[in-house]
Amino acid sequence: MFGLKIVRQNHVGLVETLGKYRREVSAGLNIYIPLFQKIRIVDLAMIPLSLKGYSVITKDNAEVETNITLNYHITDARKFQYENSNSVESMIQLVRGHLRDIIGKLDLNEALGSTSKINADLANAIGDLTDTYGTKVDRVNIDELKPSASITESMEKQIRADREKTAAIAKANGDARSIEIETKARNEATVSTAKAEAEATIARADAKAYEIKKLNDTLAAVDNKYFTAQQIQAFAALANSPANTVVMDKDSIGKYADIPVTAKVMNQMINK
Repeated sequence: MFGLKIVRQNHVGLVETLGKYRREVSAGLNIYIPLFQKIRIVDLAMIPLSLKGYSVITKDNAEVETNITLNYHITDARKFQYENSNSVESMIQLVRGHLRDIIGKLDLNEALGSTSKINADLANAIGDLTDTYGTKVDRVNIDELKPSASITESMEKQIRADREKTAAIAKANGDARSIEIETKARNEATVSTAKAEAEATIARADAKAYEIKKLNDTLAAVDNKYFTAQQIQAFAALANSPANTVVMDKDSIGKYADIPVTAKVMNQMINK
């Protein structure tokens, strides 16, 4: 009596006779003897696998938790099924071991900023080593590198301290700049005021000089008759005032006596 077994696309069947591996059958309809034989189905398609919460230590003794995603496929169904009791777990241990070695050579800051490099180094380190388990890792990616809670808290404190320091420096620079601008404006105002006062002083001096020059020019332009007329007017004003005493030398009296108007004024002063 025979049995029928369908092996789906991208799978292989491992035929066991009385518990011992006999042959491999491909996808399609396969015949076997039910009481003596068994067909184990092995999936050859790519399989995603997520590895979460694996802790590693960096070069500077910082604990980091990693989350990894890898894709693998089975290359040798016979090795995968019979030569290792748990090929997937063995592959996982291999990946974790190399990841521990790679991150252990990096400082915390280097590790956190070099996930792409770690991915490439890990893929190169694994290489064909998983062939022993009948598998091949097609892609490995570090989804997250997360420092421990204590380190995260310390980093947050450091970040806050750096921000506060930066804010303090910015405020100090702003205050210094404000004082500088204020001082500059005050100095410019003082200079402008002094300049304006100097210009005003120069203008007043120029006006006074112009006034003196005009007076000198006027005086230079008049003759002795102008001064005589001014003196006559002074004598006339004196004649009409209570004070009528004038002290003059003999020559001046004779000179002014020759002028009829002056003589008349002098006679008025005498007759008072």
